[in-house]
Amino acid sequence: MTVAATFEIEYLQYLGPDGKPVAELPAAFRDPKALLPLFKQMLFVRTFDAKAIALQRTGKLGTYASCLGHEATHVGIGASMQPDDVFAPSYREYGAQFMRGVLPREVLLYWGGDERGNDFSGPKQDYAWCVPISTQCLHAAGAALKFKLMKQKQLAVACCGDGGSSKTDFYAALNSAGAYQLPLILCVVNNGWAISVPRSAQTGAKTLAQKGLAGGLHSLQVDGNDLIAVLEGMRRASERARSGEGGSVIEFMTYRLHDHTTADDARRYRNEDEVKDAWTREPIARLRAYLTAQGVWSEAEEKGWADECASKVDVEINAYLETPVQPVEAMFDYLYADPPPDLLAQRAFALAQEGR
Repeated sequence: MTVAATFEIEYLQYLGPDGKPVAELPAAFRDPKALLPLFKQMLFVRTFDAKAIALQRTGKLGTYASCLGHEATHVGIGASMQPDDVFAPSYREYGAQFMRGVLPREVLLYWGGDERGNDFSGPKQDYAWCVPISTQCLHAAGAALKFKLMKQKQLAVACCGDGGSSKTDFYAALNSAGAYQLPLILCVVNNGWAISVPRSAQTGAKTLAQKGLAGGLHSLQVDGNDLIAVLEGMRRASERARSGEGGSVIEFMTYRLHDHTTADDARRYRNEDEVKDAWTREPIARLRAYLTAQGVWSEAEEKGWADECASKVDVEINAYLETPVQPVEAMFDYLYADPPPDLLAQRAFALAQEGR
């Protein structure tokens, strides 16, 4: 018998759920003090997330997509990018976007139904949110093609979920990246559920990382609750991309600890024991245990930082709540540079209804 191909998918993990090392740490991340700013950022993201949910529950915010449980993956991705890279996020990567200069008030504006929230303060080359899943993967592939043609050292990073990795947009992006050796990193944030559909029901692939192999990309699976593993996976993929060795697919294994959005009730389809088990592996408790054991973090320091995070987020919330509401005709301003006649007619009708 002749074997046409065989493959293996490497799995990266350095910290166990209890925060104890399970493998020799990469040289670049052996200094625990270097991890402190990222840990503090993870705590900030969790504070923001909790307050955003509270805003929605009190009627001051529209439907909101929580990132609870994704903090290590998102912060690790954001920390691994250069300012002139291009980021194509899904609608949940707040941790990465905050690290790229997006303001929390802009996130709140967006979920409050104001399209000005998509005009990010972060790098203007980054893509705005696109609710249809995985379309951003093709956008990032286009940016990576530009970098390749112009012989530039930048790379493009796109994020999608486990459900998004089954979309044609995802496959088209990875196929293009492989065919042209594009500097593209496709980050699959595998949180176990594509809204109410479990991973087992939406793909027969043993791993989601292996999907990259079909396009000729480097493929890797990473413990997405282990910040060090996330940083190392991104470091490897970034070095490959910038040196002209092509793109990567990285599957980050994490879990969605909250509902899909505040319009969802995950109790209708998800087992309570599964969620309880996921809480034993969550990223913040894991890194906290490691940093505390290393003597670089304490309960008192966390309390002080928690208070500071709450104050910072409150400033952003107030800025969001005090932003003047746009006039009704603004709903026509964010789709076309030159609106077609039928849209202009609708705009005129809306103004007439207001007596203007």
